[in-house]
Amino acid sequence: MLHLFNIENGVLREKDASADGAGSLEEKALQAKWLDLVEPEEHERDLVQSFFKDELPTEDKEEIESSARYFSDEQGLHVHSLFMLQSEGRSRTSTVAFVVQNDRLISFRDDIRMADFRLMRMRIRRGWVKVSQPMDILLSILDQKVENLADAIEDVHRDLEQVGYSVLEEENGELDQDIERLARLEDTNGKIRLCLMDTQRSISFIQRYVRADKAMRRTCAEIQHDLDTLMSHTTFLFDKINFLMDAAQGFINIQQNQIIKIFSIAAVVFLPPTMIASIYGMNFRVMPELGFEFGYPMAIGLMVLSGIAPYWYFKRKGWL
Repeated sequence: MLHLFNIENGVLREKDASADGAGSLEEKALQAKWLDLVEPEEHERDLVQSFFKDELPTEDKEEIESSARYFSDEQGLHVHSLFMLQSEGRSRTSTVAFVVQNDRLISFRDDIRMADFRLMRMRIRRGWVKVSQPMDILLSILDQKVENLADAIEDVHRDLEQVGYSVLEEENGELDQDIERLARLEDTNGKIRLCLMDTQRSISFIQRYVRADKAMRRTCAEIQHDLDTLMSHTTFLFDKINFLMDAAQGFINIQQNQIIKIFSIAAVVFLPPTMIASIYGMNFRVMPELGFEFGYPMAIGLMVLSGIAPYWYFKRKGWL
């Protein structure tokens, strides 16, 4: 799939990418200021390939070293940025490759479900994205990405408040489920922090190429400030998640200790009656109590008394 965008009177507008009477797809792509390539078909890849002398920059976009993610060559300025995908279960991340050329921005992504780009297209349809050149488009995308990550942090904090109430306030809370929810929140928060760190590196790289443009420098500085603030929030969330995880595990240990305590006391309480029953259950020919008329009630009484005595002693000591 190929999305095409043009700049009209300082506002980014989406154009029809179908080949109709208004012009061929090649002509539209040549005039577009932003080409967004998503899960492309072969003819779309071939079309975008015409803007590059070498292979499309899609094979190495998952590399993590800076030299493979941020660099400049004869094809343009390359920025590979990590975006977060919200999906059922655990969240995941995916890298989008951007190439900023003199007269266009080209992006390559493998997943159509990225919320950042869906929201960007919605804002474009409403005429909210004001740009003047391809680098402005890239900065607008990264700014939108930071806003979405901020919303994701708020969602994590909101869910964490609910888990915290369940762990610390509810007497009959499901601690095993709470630990599972905390593990999922920790994973999400970690992916958010990873995307924030990657965006910091992207902005730092871009700043080296926009020094002559005062407006772009100001935009980069604002995004960098937001990133620094959000990084502090993720650190706070990590600390809170670790605290709640330790608290939940501590409460589980207390519950287990209470169960072990009950079994231990029960074993001590029933030990003396068991000993008395064992003594009078022995089969020797000569036993003094065999001929005793009240031997059976006496043995039962001794067993009951020997069981009550330890329980009373533990209760008096405050061990129960």
